[in-house]
Amino acid sequence: MPTIVVFSHLRWDFVFQRPQHLLSRLAQHYPVLFVEEPEYDEGAPFMQRSSPAPNVTVCRAHTPIHGAGFHDEQLRLLQPMVARLAPPGEDVVAWFYTPMALPLLQALQPSLVVYDCMDELAAFRNPPKQLLQRESALLNLADLVFAGGPSLYEAKKHRHPNVHCFASSVDVVHFQQALDRQRVHPQQQALPHPRLGFYGVLDERFDPELVGEVADAHPEWQIVLAGPVVKIDPGRLPRRANIHYLGQQPYGALPDLLAGWDVCLMPFAINEATRYISPTKVLEYMAAQLPIVSTPIADVANPYGHVVAIASSAAEFIAACEAALAQTPEQRRHMVDAMLALVAATSWDNTARRMAELIESTPARSRGTAAERAASVQVTAPAAVRAIDSAAAHQGQDRIEGGHGAGAAARTHRGAA
Repeated sequence: MPTIVVFSHLRWDFVFQRPQHLLSRLAQHYPVLFVEEPEYDEGAPFMQRSSPAPNVTVCRAHTPIHGAGFHDEQLRLLQPMVARLAPPGEDVVAWFYTPMALPLLQALQPSLVVYDCMDELAAFRNPPKQLLQRESALLNLADLVFAGGPSLYEAKKHRHPNVHCFASSVDVVHFQQALDRQRVHPQQQALPHPRLGFYGVLDERFDPELVGEVADAHPEWQIVLAGPVVKIDPGRLPRRANIHYLGQQPYGALPDLLAGWDVCLMPFAINEATRYISPTKVLEYMAAQLPIVSTPIADVANPYGHVVAIASSAAEFIAACEAALAQTPEQRRHMVDAMLALVAATSWDNTARRMAELIESTPARSRGTAAERAASVQVTAPAAVRAIDSAAAHQGQDRIEGGHGAGAAARTHRGAA
């Protein structure tokens, strides 16, 4: 039984989302070591370990280096710590959420390399300058690529010969607890109805101006926003008497929030950061059987546009919220029937099981060459990292000048391995 070693740009104790859902389920079959970005510590470097879920160990390096994330300056300290993670002789599956950790691959000598692409990280605010180059190198090395939604799948399918679309799913049982509308969340129990709510990260994907316009249009509506504020100036967030910021909430509290809402909101900005997102919350809202209003996110409008109200402007968004609050019993019944059909068709359990099947069924030849390909990435110092990034950049330039897609280059590389 292999050990899955995961490299993540997200911390396990951040918002509970795709990595936690999948890995806590895969941990029923494999030991999971979840390697987070390092944390600054003035003392001698060490690896802090914790176990937030059965068979899951979170590994957070503490180093006296200020470089953020999997910075080149961190590598000389991280590599020996990563090399000691798995027991000697253990079969290792290297699983990446961020290409920035790619230089640590050689320390593992993996039998299989998996890239679970849940976001187009290069589209987010202030991405690392090496990100695109390092992703190209990761796509050349990976045995399996999982795309977190249809838009990401379309963007990656020509860049690798073994890409599989695994869109966001849902833990139906957990969120159907919200069907008990008597459940109470203490931070909102004193708020009058109607309540319109959103939970998730408040970052560059969130549209504060839209939320402000909704609050101004109906001062009697209570807008509940639950989630951490990340990478944006909190001063940009609208402040109104009927807008309530609850901060980050534990996963177990989300059904209590939903039970007290009348409409679920998805007020995403339409920009590069949201072009490829497949929001986990859309199916969670459906499991709670509440009306949903969203801006025109591609992976929401298709395939959920017949259930989710899609609004392209503030005026349309407000009108859709008004219509949701005014639903007749028959309209509500049709909506619930459609939602039940959608959530019945997927689950995180099924997604994790299908991923495990792909891990187990990867051809032996590919499994045997992953370590060889990792060993060919000579990364022992920042200078070597720059060489790898430079090589990836030249590969990308060759693809452009030669008129070939990245997928062709990836297939050539794999075929020669």
